[in-house]
Formats: sequence, C-alpha cells, structure tokens
Amino acid sequence: MAKEKNSKIVSEVGPSTRGRNKDPIDPNHDREPSVEIHPEEPLTAEQKQEAEQMAKFQEMLTAGITAAMPAIIAGVTKAVLNSGESGSNRKKDSRKNDTDSDYRRTEKSSHGSSSPSSGENDEVSKPREGVDRDPRAKGCSYRHYMACKPEQFRGDKTATDALRWIEEIETTLEVSGCSDEDRVLFATQSFKGLAHSWWKTVKASMNPRKASAMGWRNFRQRFLEKFVPHHEIEQLEDEYLHLEMKGTDHKKYTERFLELVGLLPEFTGSESQKVGRYIWGIIPEIRGDLRTSKPSTLQAAVDLAAELTEDLIRARNSRVTAGGSERGNKRNYDDRRSRKSNTGKRREGSGPNKFRKNNSGEKSVPTECGKCGKLGHTTADCLVGTGKCYGCGQEGHIRANCPKKARGGNEKERTAGKGNARVFQMTAEEARNHDDVLTGMFPVNHTYACILFDSGANRSFVSNTFVPCLNGLIAKLDMPYVVEIANGLEVKVENALRDCYLRINDQNIPLELLPMKLGGFDIVLGMDWLTKHKAQIDCERKVLKIELPDGQQAEIKGDTPRKPSNLLTIAKASKYLRQGCDGFWLYLMTEKEEKKEIPEVPIVAEYPDVFPEELPGLPPDRQVEFHIDLVPGTAPIAKSPYRLAPSEMKELMAQLQELLEKGFIQPSSSPWGAPILFVKKKDGSLRMCIDYRDLNKVTIKNRYPLPRIDDLFDQLQGSNYFSKIDLRSGYHQVKVRKEDVPKTAFRTRYGHYEFLVMPFGLTNAPAVFMDLMNRVCKPYLDKFVIVFIDDILIYSRTMEEHSEHLRKVLELLRGEKLYAKFSKCEFWLREVQFLGHIVNEQGIQVDPSKVEAVMKWETPRTATEIRRFLGLAGYYRRFIKDFSKIAKSLTKLTQKKVMFKWGPEQEEAFRTLKERLSSAPILALPNGNDDFVVYCDASSTGFGCVLMQRSNKTTIWV
Repeated sequence: MAKEKNSKIVSEVGPSTRGRNKDPIDPNHDREPSVEIHPEEPLTAEQKQEAEQMAKFQEMLTAGITAAMPAIIAGVTKAVLNSGESGSNRKKDSRKNDTDSDYRRTEKSSHGSSSPSSGENDEVSKPREGVDRDPRAKGCSYRHYMACKPEQFRGDKTATDALRWIEEIETTLEVSGCSDEDRVLFATQSFKGLAHSWWKTVKASMNPRKASAMGWRNFRQRFLEKFVPHHEIEQLEDEYLHLEMKGTDHKKYTERFLELVGLLPEFTGSESQKVGRYIWGIIPEIRGDLRTSKPSTLQAAVDLAAELTEDLIRARNSRVTAGGSERGNKRNYDDRRSRKSNTGKRREGSGPNKFRKNNSGEKSVPTECGKCGKLGHTTADCLVGTGKCYGCGQEGHIRANCPKKARGGNEKERTAGKGNARVFQMTAEEARNHDDVLTGMFPVNHTYACILFDSGANRSFVSNTFVPCLNGLIAKLDMPYVVEIANGLEVKVENALRDCYLRINDQNIPLELLPMKLGGFDIVLGMDWLTKHKAQIDCERKVLKIELPDGQQAEIKGDTPRKPSNLLTIAKASKYLRQGCDGFWLYLMTEKEEKKEIPEVPIVAEYPDVFPEELPGLPPDRQVEFHIDLVPGTAPIAKSPYRLAPSEMKELMAQLQELLEKGFIQPSSSPWGAPILFVKKKDGSLRMCIDYRDLNKVTIKNRYPLPRIDDLFDQLQGSNYFSKIDLRSGYHQVKVRKEDVPKTAFRTRYGHYEFLVMPFGLTNAPAVFMDLMNRVCKPYLDKFVIVFIDDILIYSRTMEEHSEHLRKVLELLRGEKLYAKFSKCEFWLREVQFLGHIVNEQGIQVDPSKVEAVMKWETPRTATEIRRFLGLAGYYRRFIKDFSKIAKSLTKLTQKKVMFKWGPEQEEAFRTLKERLSSAPILALPNGNDDFVVYCDASSTGFGCVLMQRSNKTTIWV
C-alpha cells in the first residue's frame, strides 16, 4: 500500500521538476509545472507545505530509484489503468503520461546499475497502448513535419501517381500529428513543376490565406479534379474488374490487386465484395478450393491463395511414380487441400478421368499424369510418345497439321483437280482475339473494307456481297477451287476478281481475290498475298510488316483484342444467382453541366438577337470584303478530290446540305477546284476544311498587321472585371468579292461548289477579318476593348463601368449585324483566360493548361522537333529570365551546318526551360501613366537597357 501511494504522488508532482524544460523537437511546446514557486514573493503556509512535499519526494526519487523501481512500475501502471474511476484522476491523465515517460527515461539511464527482472524491464521500455500525445500540443511544427520526409509531387505523370501521392501525404500528415488548419499549407510545400504552377493559380484565384486555410476535404477534391482525370480513373476501374492471375504468379497478381484496392477505395466496395473479386481473378486450379473455404477477410483470402499456389507449384514439380515415395507426397498435398477447405461438398468433375476423389467422395485435386507431369489426365491416357496428335488423338499427323485445330474446327481443306484452297468462317470478334491473324479497315479501290490478314489461309478471298462495291474485273480461273466451309457444304470457286488495289502509305498494292461467301469480313488476305509481299506478323503488337512495290517497308496496325463482354441474359443471371453468386445493381446517370441561359446574364439579357442559334443567312455588305489578288500570269488550279472514309462521306453530305441551305455556297462551273478534308474538333465533331495550299502559293499576301500580344495585355493594367465574346463562325460573316468567288471553288464526290462567304484556309483571311474588327470596334479600341481576330475582350475597373462597357459593345455588334456564339462567351469574370494567358487584378501569368504540353514534351530527336519546342516555349519567353542564354545550346542545333548531337548541355537546357516555365512568376502589368526608370548595364561586348517601374514601394520588372 505504501509503495502504491508513493508512486501515485510521484506521478502527480514529478513533472514539476521538468516544467521549464522545452521539447527538443518543438521549441513551442512547453510543459507547465504542477506547482509554480516564485522565490521573490512570500510563501503561504499551504505553498510551503507543497514545496516541502515536492522536495521530499524528489529526493526519494533520486536516492531510491533502483530499489523502488518494481514498486514504482506497478504503481504507475495501476494508476493509469484506474485513471478513469474518478473525475479528478481524469483531469490529471496527461500528467501521468508525462511522468511515465520520465520514468522510462530514468530507467533507461540507470540500466546496468539496477537489476530489475527482465519482464519488468520490457514492460517499462515498451510504449503503452492507448496513451495519446500530450493534448496540450496542438499540431506540429513545419520542421517536425519535414522530418518525416514527405514525398514531392510534380503533377506530370499518371493519375496513379497522383493517387499514391495523396495517400502517402495523408499518412505523413497523420503520423506527424499535423493540425487540420496546417495540413494544406504543409502538403502544398511538396509541389514542384506543374503542380506548383497549378497551386499558384488556385491561390491567385482566391485569397492566398484562404487557399492555405481551406479544409483538407476541399483541397483533396480540387487536387483529384486536376490531377486524376476521369478517363484514367475509368481505366483503373476497368483494370480492377478484369484483373486476372497469370499462371502461378500469385505475388504479382496480389500486389496489383491490393494496389488497385488502395487507389479505388470507394469503387471496390465492402470487404466481402473485395474478397469475391479477388477469388474471381485466381487461376481455376485453386479457385474452387479458395471459394469453398469462404475466407471472411481479404487478407485471409490472400494468405490461403498463397498457400494453395505453393502447393500447386510443388505438385507440378514433383513426379508421381508407380509405387514410388512421391505418391505419398501427393497424398499429403491432397490432405492439405482438404484441410484448407470447408467440409461442404465440392462440385464434381465433368468426366471420370479428370479428377481423383478422396475417401469421402469429395473432389480433391486434378489428376496429375505420371508420364508428362501435367494435370487433367492419367498416365494411361497420356499421348506423349504414342505418335498420336495432341489435338484430336488420331494417328497420322501432328498437332501443327491437325485439320481440327484452331478456330473451333471451322477450317477444312478440299482439293479439286490440281487446285486447292483453305478458307474458314470466323467472326470479327473471334479474329481480334486470335494470335495469328490481324483485322482492320483499309481502303480498296477507294472503298473501305473490313480486311482479315491470315497466315492460315492459302488464298485471298472477297465476300460475294462486297464484290459490286469494288468495280473490279471478274476473270475465269485456269483451275477451279473447291472449298469445304464450316457447315460441311462444298463451294466451287471458278472466278477471280482482279484490278483491285489496297492503298497503303499512298501506294497501290494489287490484289487477286476469289469471290465466295465469308463470315464477318469483306476481304481475307491469305498466304498467296502475304508471301508475295514478304509479310511478317507481330502477334503481340498486332502489327503486320510488308514490303511495298517501291521496296520500302510498311507497318499495318490491326485491331487490338477487345475485352470480353460481361453482359448476361436474364435467364443466365437467374441461374447464377440460384447457384450462390453475388449480384449487384448498377445505376448509371449522366452528369449535366449547369449552363446559363441568356436571360440569366445581366445586360446580355437585353440583347438576345446578338446570340442566335445559327447565322441567319448571307451577311450584309460591310466596310471590308474578302478579295483574292493573284500573281500575274497565274492559270487556274484544280486538284482531284481526296479519298474519304465512309463516316466522312456521310458528314460531307450533311455539311454541304447545311451550307447550301444557308446560302454560303453555290454550285460552280469554275476552272478552279481544291480538294476537301476533315479535321476533328475538341468536342469530337468534324470540321470540313478546304485544302487551298496551291491557291495560297499564287496569292499576293495582305500585309495587314496582327496586334502584338504584349501590346494587348499592356492595356489591361488595373482591370478587375472582364467579359469575353467569341463570334459565331466569324469568317462566314464576311462576303467574298463577286469576281473572286470562282477562285474559292472546291471539288467533292457530290459536286463542284464555290463560296459566297470567306472560307477557312485562305492565306489572307486572318488579316482581312482583323481589318474589319478594328474598323468596327475603333471607337472603343484600347479604351475598354481589345480584339484579336474574332475574339473580343472587354475590361473594366469597376462593376458599374463594366455594365456600361458591355452594353456599348453589344449595341455595336447589333448595329453591325455581327453575331456571337453564347456557349463560347464568358461574362462578368474576375479572372479570364485569353490568348494562352491568365489575366486578373494581380497581373498576367501563363495558362497551366497550355504549359502542360511543354512539361510533357519528350526529348527532341531532330532539329525540327527542337524548333517546335522552342516555338511553343518561346511564346512565354517574357516569363523566363535569360531565356536566350538558357536556350542557346538548343538553338545552335537548329542551324543548317551544325550536326545534330544531343548531349548533357542540351538536356540540361531542355530541363531548365520546362522547370522555369512550370514555376513562372505572375508579371504585374505596367501603368502607362506612371514614371518609368531605365536601368542600364554594359560590358565589353555591348550594353543593354531594361524598363522598370515602382509599384507599392517595390521595384518590379516590366
């Protein structure tokens, strides 16, 4: 009793002797003493008594620590366990924790001079469960957090890396004890490159303090929206749903499965769902035993699968001999499998020789052959060494030449006279998943055909239904062919289709095809064609290499295998559910973006006629007309139409009809004629473009200047409100001069047409449209409006000003009958993206979405690739100090007489430019009304000057 009392008192007053010591890790963490003594003030009787008590027990602690250690340990432990019995003890819980730590340190320092029992020593040295950090320590310091070495994040890799980083950083924040208010601030210090640039943009769009103080949940959502694209998440989900164990590589399958579970916590569902999905991907040899065992947790399933896999590998490596000792090992393997599974009945095998049964009648393990060591048959049924075919079991041929092999027995061969051929009926889906065949859509005689390249066919064939589409020459064969197809019918082929050409790499390759009924293909190209063109099939990559008529090599990429469909009929689903399979309902819905309507936008609601759904028709006569002035002596140029895909032909017909209805084009008999082609827009739709390159070469260039980008941005200084207007099909709102209309003619399969409005693709179109917009917007230009071709930006300092400015511009557009596309316009913005930059009240910075292309740029391999990189990076050169110096080694490689040699110097310059661009600063815009300072510097080679301006008592570069 005395010992317990002493230990309890010490636990209360002990920490007071250390109260003024500071934690060596966190200097802001002070422990307050239990009793404060101020020597300069007279002590009361109660204080004297407490001081004497403290001194007494402190002396006892120092003198008798070794002898009293067992009792002290027992007392402290009992005090902690009973700390919840009274309210006063609960208030002193934190002091007990500190005392316990002091005793552990004291015991450690006195080890060697004391002789406590081993068990007691272990109990003191181990941290006690349930003892939390000192509740008075709020969060942790940044130094303490950095001691955990958090991983950096650049944001230029895959969604998987982003998910891993956010998971690891959350663990680091938890371990370091970081407070909620500091989590975002500390975590974002690990951002580099693109991630750092993105976070700067986020902070710029809101108050920097608010950005750092935002809740972790809000930050996590923003982070995932930026660096974890939805399509990459779908790929991970798809991989999770289709992941399967390959062979006996249990470790690789499990590691990837657990990784996907960690990356997709919400998608993978409950523990039982994870277990079911894990078992589904296990190889069939052990899947049944694993499912029968019904593991309750994923870890239990993983452990059991590992054991079963090891047993399976051991069984495969062993050889069962008649009466040999290994038969006993095999029985042990069976016994282990039986013990690992439940006592419930297993499903019986499908045949008498497939499985061996144990005494209880339960299926144990697939029978292993004693001759070849493979599972599934006995030694008596083994075909090894018998001379029989491994495929059908018949004598007289080997498996490689088996007539029933591959394609489910759908391929047979018959001869007639001296002619023989081999053909088959295979669906397109079967072909995609076959190793030795390739499929794809390719042009034959200007018509796209579904073609199967197959080394298993002797000759090449064409479907009877596809023959009329090719307009080829039908000729009689010297020797007929008789082919037996899958249903047993014999087909005699007496004719061949000639004058057919496969178009590859702008070269025509002749084909000779035998017409007959085919399965899911228009054309089958067999060994006669493949041999002639020295074809090589890369089965893994699904690529066919052939030799073209000019001797060059060409690669034909086929369709890749599709993943099996998981669709079931209602009858099958009911059957599986009755057998005990789990069923899940999946509810799908599309996310609808909230789109503002015209009546909801202030000021804009007054001008609905400026934002029509479609252009009303031909534009009125304007101040500027589009004209085409040719180099003297130029003759009309006409080119043949380009080949188009079937989908493009359909789109061409629709767009021609639309242009005719609007009156933008008319039928033509002009001697001029340009071909057309289609390019994809961002939304996936097709834009019809006219290839006017030959016309542009003979056109006299209009030298009307386009505005400098930096001049435009200089006008935005001090602006806080922005609106951006994008004209609807701006070029089509300008007429073509009457005498120049025939020069715009273009040729299609559906006729010859010419434009009455300015088309896309002509060399002088941007200059003419820029001229028109400058004339229209001249009253407000550089006052509160800037224009770049068909983009109009309105800027103002206050909301009242912006209302007035916006109304004036919309009134101007209404008067000029210029129409805008509402879905592409933005109004009342505090921050605007314009010409690849972000502009707000703080200044101008690079658009992270544009910089992303630079950050992902691969190392250049040619001078042309360097020029492309420097062209893109050079657009933002004003944000990179010493851009020319850094890029000097790269620029040198673009010179004609310099040999291209990429070395460490170029790699360093390439990397530096990308890093500088990812962390580019926000540039303040200069105030044209304030004074400028000219800063000069000189050297032996020259001198330079820089304009500077003072703003808020800080000198900034402009």
